[in-house]
Amino acid sequence: MKVLVVGPGGREHALVRSLLADPYVREVHAAPGNAGIAQMVPVHALNASDPAEVTALARTLEANLVIIGPEAPLAAGVADALREAGIPVFGPSQAAAQLEASKAFAKQVMAAASVPTAMARVAATAEQAADALDTFGAPYVVKDDGLAAGKGVVVTSDREAALEHAQACFDAGGTVVIEEFLDGPEVSLFVLSDGRNVVPLAPAQDFKRINDGDEGPNTGGMGAYSPLNWVPGDLVEDVIRRVAQPTIDEMAARGTPFVGVLYCGLALTSRGMRVIEFNARFGDPETQAVLARLKTPLGGLLMAAAKGELDPMEQLKWDPRTAVAVVVAAANYPETPRTGDRIRGLKKAAKLDGVHVLHAGTALDEDGKVVSAGGRVLAVVGLGSDLEAARDLAYAGVEKIRLDGSQHRSDIALKALRGEVVVPAGTCTVPDEAEESAPARSVDGDPA
Repeated sequence: MKVLVVGPGGREHALVRSLLADPYVREVHAAPGNAGIAQMVPVHALNASDPAEVTALARTLEANLVIIGPEAPLAAGVADALREAGIPVFGPSQAAAQLEASKAFAKQVMAAASVPTAMARVAATAEQAADALDTFGAPYVVKDDGLAAGKGVVVTSDREAALEHAQACFDAGGTVVIEEFLDGPEVSLFVLSDGRNVVPLAPAQDFKRINDGDEGPNTGGMGAYSPLNWVPGDLVEDVIRRVAQPTIDEMAARGTPFVGVLYCGLALTSRGMRVIEFNARFGDPETQAVLARLKTPLGGLLMAAAKGELDPMEQLKWDPRTAVAVVVAAANYPETPRTGDRIRGLKKAAKLDGVHVLHAGTALDEDGKVVSAGGRVLAVVGLGSDLEAARDLAYAGVEKIRLDGSQHRSDIALKALRGEVVVPAGTCTVPDEAEESAPARSVDGDPA
């Protein structure tokens, strides 16, 4: 089959890399792609969030399958336009993508489906926000209700900082979701869906904050690793039973079936597993780590989902090795990242056995040299026999790369390596009815 991958980042580079290893995929194109993707497949300049442009390109290429990577095209209805044109697409409709585009909507769905999640309130004014913050107490969790590229969440013990973030969202014309803080380690699980059936990928863990020790502002993600040797053995089964399948069933019952990948961001808390958030697409940088290990042909899986033919009983095949992805970010990320800086050492890093480099924010300058073009510039992936070996490989690759002012975390997966990730007892046991988290509530007490 011929596949078109829509998007410009590291997640899309990982998808392209996996598709090229699929014996059933004869040709891959990307739009708009980046400098790294362009070294592997033909790329096409376009506005990825323009339904007409994407549909026209898919028709011109006679693509058998279109895979939409980022959230913005999904929220813009690109998948709807492709389906109307009769082109198979992996990615939810605009209505179904509301699971990510509106956190308040996601809370409504979770409440209807009895999915365990944090208690929450929706606030549209400073007074409502202050009341919600005082109700839940510190640490305060304030989320921009709309899309924010992974950077719309503030978790802080500073009430004034929480109010400032809420006010900034109000000033931009939005609302916020304020939640109770969830303790315990976080887990990311991608679940493929054809609108009815679900197939899980391997769990991963990512690192949101910019600095070591989980300090500094939230980013789109500074690294990830998979598998997780510290999670309960029944975690994936539990997530499917209590989170993913009920959510997919609820979306189908609403007449907006979800076709694509449901990203389940989870906290393993002292009161049981809780959903932090849903995303409607592959997460970045978890995708870079997870797909490095997937042995089952990816194109066939995503085509089956697009056509409503997923086999929920299929056992995916995985490389037994561990993958660690370390993100190299530009100077001044995540505020106003510096772009246009020359990137050196890419070939040296890629020559290391067990290491590959995935481009995210890169472009070619007028001399054909690779330069930075975004905040998160690269992800260096190490695939090793165990977590220690994978970390060593990833960081060896990072050391080969030269980018003026670049920054990266040095502690990706370090706590797991040291055995310091602690999962509260009983995380994946079904709690008593009284212990289930209450449905999300809006500021006036009605369901959010």
